[in-house]
Amino acid sequence: MRAAYDIRLPGGRVLKTTPVFDTYWRFASQRQEMFMRRVLGTMPPWTEDPILSGHRFTNAYRASDRVSQYLIRHVIYEGSQKAEEVFFRTMLFKLFNKIETWESLCSRLGALSWGDFSFDAYAKVLDGLLEEGERVYSAAYIMPSPAFGSPRKHRNHLRLIEHMMTDGAPKKIAKAGSLRGAFELLRGYPSLGDFLAFQFAIDINYSELTDFSEMEFVVAGPGARDGISKCFSDTAGLSEAEIIHVMAARADDEFERLGVRFQSLWGRSLQLIDCQNVFCEVSKYARVAHPEIKGESGRTRIKQKYTPRPAPIPQWYPPKWGIQLQLPNNSMQRTVLRSAADAGR
Repeated sequence: MRAAYDIRLPGGRVLKTTPVFDTYWRFASQRQEMFMRRVLGTMPPWTEDPILSGHRFTNAYRASDRVSQYLIRHVIYEGSQKAEEVFFRTMLFKLFNKIETWESLCSRLGALSWGDFSFDAYAKVLDGLLEEGERVYSAAYIMPSPAFGSPRKHRNHLRLIEHMMTDGAPKKIAKAGSLRGAFELLRGYPSLGDFLAFQFAIDINYSELTDFSEMEFVVAGPGARDGISKCFSDTAGLSEAEIIHVMAARADDEFERLGVRFQSLWGRSLQLIDCQNVFCEVSKYARVAHPEIKGESGRTRIKQKYTPRPAPIPQWYPPKWGIQLQLPNNSMQRTVLRSAADAGR
């Protein structure tokens, strides 16, 4: 085990790191390299790291993950771009966070929109899925049930969407003025705690409804807090959000210190949400790579195994980022994205 690496911050504070701190940067580099190889059509294996090849991890960039990509391409930028419709579709998708649930609603109800929303029709579809033994929620997040009077959580979430829409949430979000402001607005709705409100603010910010910097504000989730506790033996009194800010600011220097090459997302550097995400993933990775460092959760295994899909994945990013203009073999996607971005304006 290497000696502790101290990070001296302005003002005299000193962060004391553990070996997992170096693993954080190597993990980010290797996971992004795997992603780039896959996108460019390279056949697997995409890594020689047995932990990365054998277990499931999210990408270094949150927007590159399968569910985020589906949200951006098929939920946000397909359909009307009116504020209320984009907000409605985004929240409907994210409260369940499961592609199959969205597609089941679409296949039974047609194009999903607030203008045609019927609580009974949507609830009936979700009731039927449960009766058929299907799960309607993703396991990625713990989704508390808002108190809207139903014993069934999915019905309460439909009522939550109704409440947000009739409360004018889309217009309020559009006028929020900052990512923190959008977070605080969402945080005020029933059952949306800090972590979910922040995640939803990021999701909405993929759309044209808002245009906030992802370097402005961050909230650390439980997994990220565990990752931070494994990366640092002493955080010098900094909050988790302050630690994430330090990581984003130091990224280039740390990659250089370790002699590690990091491929950015076609010029987009790691944002605060991405650094938060990597903390969560390195928390899992360290269970196997650094079993001697326990962290806060006490977990010792990585549950999800990884099965590669050899077909390259066409990537779609918010048009305002300018990323899709640099992607290979992407002329059709550029045309569709531009048309979708203009629709309904």
